[in-house]
Amino acid sequence: MTEKYVVPEGVPVFTSKRWILAYTAIFGFFFLYCVRTNISVAIVCMVKSQQMNITAGGNLTQENLSDMTKSCANEASKTFDTTEFEWDKSTQSAILSSFFYGYFILQIPGGWLAGRFGGKKVIGSMFVVNALTTLLVPVCARLDYRLVMALRILLGISSSVTYPAMQTMWGVWAPPLERSRLASFTYSGSLIGNIFTFSASGLLCEYGFDNGWGSIFYIIGTGTLLWAGLWMFVVADTPSEHPTITKLEQRYIIDSIGDKDGKVLSTPWKKLFLCRANWSCLAAHFCNNWMHYTLMTSLPTFMKAVLKFDIKTNGLLSAVPYIAMVVVSIAGGHVADWLRKNYLSTRFVRRSFQSISFLGSAACLVGVGFVTCENRYVAVALLTTAVGLEGLVNSGFMVNTIDFAPRYAGLLFGINNTISTIPGMLAPLVAGALTPNDTPEEWRNVFYVCAGLIFLAALVFGFTAQTDLEPWARAADSESTVAHPTPIKKLPEENGVEPKLNKLSIICSERL
Repeated sequence: MTEKYVVPEGVPVFTSKRWILAYTAIFGFFFLYCVRTNISVAIVCMVKSQQMNITAGGNLTQENLSDMTKSCANEASKTFDTTEFEWDKSTQSAILSSFFYGYFILQIPGGWLAGRFGGKKVIGSMFVVNALTTLLVPVCARLDYRLVMALRILLGISSSVTYPAMQTMWGVWAPPLERSRLASFTYSGSLIGNIFTFSASGLLCEYGFDNGWGSIFYIIGTGTLLWAGLWMFVVADTPSEHPTITKLEQRYIIDSIGDKDGKVLSTPWKKLFLCRANWSCLAAHFCNNWMHYTLMTSLPTFMKAVLKFDIKTNGLLSAVPYIAMVVVSIAGGHVADWLRKNYLSTRFVRRSFQSISFLGSAACLVGVGFVTCENRYVAVALLTTAVGLEGLVNSGFMVNTIDFAPRYAGLLFGINNTISTIPGMLAPLVAGALTPNDTPEEWRNVFYVCAGLIFLAALVFGFTAQTDLEPWARAADSESTVAHPTPIKKLPEENGVEPKLNKLSIICSERL
């Protein structure tokens, strides 16, 4: 059975308060990834290079290197005059990985806190912590590297609430037929932040103040702090609490979602963990993260060791796949909602978009393993396609919890993201263990593992994903569902004029 509801004329779209929330949030996720990844670039110009690793040993000399390898060796041997620290490899690895030690901690509590107290306060306060931990890195680095590790752990803790809390906010702000585009637009900020950090931090290392690397943390930390103030000023936890939202938009959002305030006073923990719809999301989330973290941490190494790109070209080409991912993410969200509105059910769109993402990426990764150095730009094209298709996940499992449990979307995402953080620690280790000699055959096995996991996830999610509102996730005072919004009977007069209703019928979540 297909239910329809009437959308009132005059409800704004791109100038609406829900889209202003999205515009503000995309910059938040931009800064979230800036503070998260800045240390990866900054540490290159913080630590004195140990050139003996490249030139010493007698066997590896400039005379017996190939032209391609010479280029890599020459670039790798370049140092910055402003380096200050003599941290060994184990110390650097400890600093780089310390973020994930904290990233586990508040994933689940973050979703619960946002559902209980509102995402505005939770996100805003934690971004202040993000800013302060970033601003203090230069000072602490000059005192003791263990203080930097402590800051990174604290940064991981404060960052861990952002995705679950944002899911909670979209659960009460995103009308059913706008969820894909709003979520895709918002979360693309993390990709833009990643691209920006790797590009701009290299320039700041060379031209910035405070020995170059210090300016990375000061500029990004200050920007993050300013954004936190903007967030607290612009957004509201729910449409009913926003001081300047129009009555038309407020009524449209509340009636279409069927939840007046979105606050969660009690949590059905047992039903959350036993929810089969969420297990489908978890399987997709875990396997997607394995591919994501493998490529994010190992792609530059593969391009250098197998495809023989020099470091400057390597950095540029490593960013290209993520640019494609931003484009696909935003465009995919609009296409998904357009299909849901006009032609297809929500469940079919979620399943098909996620399946296209996984199966397409798996095929491209298998192909990459067979590309030789002579055809290395074919490998770049395949990697760009594989990572670009990952952008469709924002119209698949990423937004699926808002479909079947909008009141608990943040908490469910926190549970899933906690478990799905494990690949962030394991995937790079597995890739390293499979490639001791960095041969093409060894790297082929890395891509096989990624392709196999996401192929399995495509089967699980493609056949089991659900979008119908779970009975335990229904608002106590609402008879509506997220998949089947309540018809708008009559809108209140505004300025003495009763708004006209557009008879455009919107099709929502037709059962397959």
